[in-house]
Amino acid sequence: MSRSLGSLKRLRIPPQLEAFNFSLYHRSTSFFSLLSSLSPFRLLKRLFFKTLRYFPVSFHRMDSSFLFSLSSPSPSFADDVLSSDYSSPSSSPEPLFLVPLRWWTDANAALYGGGGGCGENKGILYNVMSRLSNKELEMDDFLSEVESEIVLDMTRVGDTGTAQGEGVSGSCSGTSDLSLALISEWMFLRAFRWHNDTKDVGAFLAAADIIQDLFSLQIRLSFSCKTDSLIIRINRKDNELRDFDRACSIFCVDSGMLEIWDFSGQTNQFFMYDRKLLSDFDQPREEMILELQVYGVAEARDSKREKMITDQCKIEAPPISGTMTMNGSMDDELFSRFKQSPPLDGSYSNACALGLTGLYNLGNTCFMNSALQCLVHTRELVDYFLGDFRKDLNFENPLGMNGKLALTFGELLRKLWAPGATPVAPRIFKSVIAGFAPQFGGYSQHDAQEFLAFLLDGLHEDLDRVKHKPYVEVKDVDGHLDEEVADEHWRNHLARNDSIIVDLCQGQYRSTLVCPVCKKLSITFDPFMYLSLPLPSTTMRKMTLTIFSTDGITLPLPVTVAVPRDGTLSDLVEALSVACCLRDDETLLIAEVFDGSVLGYLEEPSGKIDLIRDQAHLVAYRMLKESQRSPLFVFRHLREEKSEFTGYIYCKKFGVPLLSRVSNFSEGSEIRKEFLKLLNPFVMPAEELSNDYDCKGIDTNGDGKIESILDEDADIEPESEIDSCDFQFYLNESCWKEYKIEMNNPRPISVSSGIVNVFVSWPKKMLEVYDTSLMSVLPEVHKSTLFSRKYQESVSLYKCLDAFLKEEPLGPEDMWYCPSCKTHRQASKKLDLWRLPEILVIHLKRFSYNRYFRNKLETFVDFPINDFDLSNYMAHKNIHMSHHYMLYAVSNHQGGMGSGHYTAFIQHGQNRWYEFDDSNVFHISEEQIKTSSAYVLFYRRI
Repeated sequence: MSRSLGSLKRLRIPPQLEAFNFSLYHRSTSFFSLLSSLSPFRLLKRLFFKTLRYFPVSFHRMDSSFLFSLSSPSPSFADDVLSSDYSSPSSSPEPLFLVPLRWWTDANAALYGGGGGCGENKGILYNVMSRLSNKELEMDDFLSEVESEIVLDMTRVGDTGTAQGEGVSGSCSGTSDLSLALISEWMFLRAFRWHNDTKDVGAFLAAADIIQDLFSLQIRLSFSCKTDSLIIRINRKDNELRDFDRACSIFCVDSGMLEIWDFSGQTNQFFMYDRKLLSDFDQPREEMILELQVYGVAEARDSKREKMITDQCKIEAPPISGTMTMNGSMDDELFSRFKQSPPLDGSYSNACALGLTGLYNLGNTCFMNSALQCLVHTRELVDYFLGDFRKDLNFENPLGMNGKLALTFGELLRKLWAPGATPVAPRIFKSVIAGFAPQFGGYSQHDAQEFLAFLLDGLHEDLDRVKHKPYVEVKDVDGHLDEEVADEHWRNHLARNDSIIVDLCQGQYRSTLVCPVCKKLSITFDPFMYLSLPLPSTTMRKMTLTIFSTDGITLPLPVTVAVPRDGTLSDLVEALSVACCLRDDETLLIAEVFDGSVLGYLEEPSGKIDLIRDQAHLVAYRMLKESQRSPLFVFRHLREEKSEFTGYIYCKKFGVPLLSRVSNFSEGSEIRKEFLKLLNPFVMPAEELSNDYDCKGIDTNGDGKIESILDEDADIEPESEIDSCDFQFYLNESCWKEYKIEMNNPRPISVSSGIVNVFVSWPKKMLEVYDTSLMSVLPEVHKSTLFSRKYQESVSLYKCLDAFLKEEPLGPEDMWYCPSCKTHRQASKKLDLWRLPEILVIHLKRFSYNRYFRNKLETFVDFPINDFDLSNYMAHKNIHMSHHYMLYAVSNHQGGMGSGHYTAFIQHGQNRWYEFDDSNVFHISEEQIKTSSAYVLFYRRI
């Protein structure tokens, strides 16, 4: 047996044979049929099926690990997608459906606008003669089996209009129940969706209809060379009794011949390649097995039907308990979901209406589910991927993913739009995505907009109709009208990029750069896939900072100012300058302080202040402008503390670092003198000092000031006499003597970075002389109470668009090379909308990042739902194109940075809105659409 099985594995299946979507190995009966020609297996086969009748068990599909087979629904490629030898899955055909001709032609005419009821998809007509045969097979004295089968003799009528079989003389005008149509899966899904939309089917009527009207048949197809016809055999042993009974009711009629129109084009290929197919086998085979899905075909009642029932009653076998599905079961990936759904509760978690299908969360994949639901409910993409999209697959594009991404996306979309579908686990899709974008491979939370951008770009490259991108030379456009330049850029773009994604989602904007020196203009026209809009603020933000002066006189002063929420650091500096009466010869240096250290300096004027956390501690240091060239000395405070557990003495940081620019630092005494000057405002009043000051250099005068320490002309006592009660200065955090700054000995200090960190060790006596509490307690930027109700800020989507299109200077990191000045300039940039797409995707920039801060804006954006008018924002108005849009999907993010949860709001059907929360689907009202969680908006041109 092992040798025979090994020989089976080596069988080569010709490409033409794949055109019939055969399932030779997946189903168990098919497997035995393949072995039937081998005599050692004949007896085993009979014993196997005879024994099955006496077991009250239910045989279902193979385990879910066998997700795909040759007979799986389109595109039957998932195993190939994940294998290394995957090449061209477009050659894998789609399953066949048998439906009423009238049902198909009505949808086809509406979808494709064809004449004669058939539209663009012409068919091949077959006249079908049917008969029912019963015979008893006896193997020996103990074993026998009654074999019932339906035989359909299909004779082709006329010749096809083209060599490819895309037409036929005559018209598909049959309207009776005996006129049937053979169509591919994509045709069935498109037609079913059209019928569903036309009838405006309610929430769950579609599922009940499809479960009742759809069933699967395992058929055997052969070609008769003598009669030049196709023979279809439907054997009882290959199918469930219920399905075979229904097949008899449909095909076994006395009233005349059946008519079957083949619109799939697959039967014609058999006539063209039959003899070559037979010659390709080691042992010629005249019978092939495939699966046929039958939908909506009325059952006949006549004498043949009654005869079939009588014959079935003669079978001496007990009734089968449960559902025995050996070969006739529908495919596990798509049609296994045509099951009766459990009763609904308050949610639509088990929703089975067309398109109302959730996605299981595989582990922090809500970001992916939200973006996917918005895309798979884009009407134009649904029609495209339910159609014959595989004709556009680009396997040669080095920028693409060999068609794998488009195929897996199309497979996922078809699962979600399959009638009666239940929630889908997108494991295969996630695996394919991870193969090309490893950042999406794990189970961490990601940004839905970043995922969406990658997916749209990947789908475009996989579906790019341009197989070989031509070289496009950039021409000199100086002196030409903007309209001419824009059209030239767009033609060049389309010459290299032509896909359904470009057709739907890509627009064009004009970018204008102006040199601030020579006023040189640079105008370019660039395509865009989506618009990332900032969230401007309509309210002011109150911020509290502490002002430290370097004049040696002024105490620290907390100052609260109001600045625009979307303002920059320059707005904050301007407000602080007014609040503290900053002189013309002074400047402010703002730093964030934490745990006695400076975390960072806020020196970039264009830096966004919305990145500053409310819990931050900010200090603004007043300094003279004339000292800007001098190194910045940062004095950090250390004091000795004793561990309660170990008794170990260690140095601990405390207070706010004091900053000053020091020009003369050749000796340690100069550094000490500058530090004492900064400390002068913190001296305790004389009456609060104890009288026990016997250290040299510490004395008070009548004004309550410490005299000798602040006297710049006073001589420094020998270090041995003052070390015990004076400050010690170091160039390292540890109090090690080798890093100590000596007072009268010069020590080289590196100022290459412009900042010198000096660590000051405070003796116990000095902690009593100076009021360190004034430099230890800093207010937060914004102190919010625990139970305070946070005001929700609101801004319109039009204001966001204004902020996106306003002219602004480029940042220092984005300097523009001016061709006139021959150097990089900080030019100003202005964007204008020039050409709008059919589907406008708008990304609201709620998340902000920089080196020190991360933040999410909870601003409520008031976005239009029924009429988003962009007429006034167009730099070039096309009178033939509408600039009005309607919202149909929203991707939402709830929660804070690094966590949170994504959901989606989708408009489905007749202005009905639903919330897609992973596998759960809920009906919501239009009033619930607008929330502060809206993150990505999807608009369709009206």
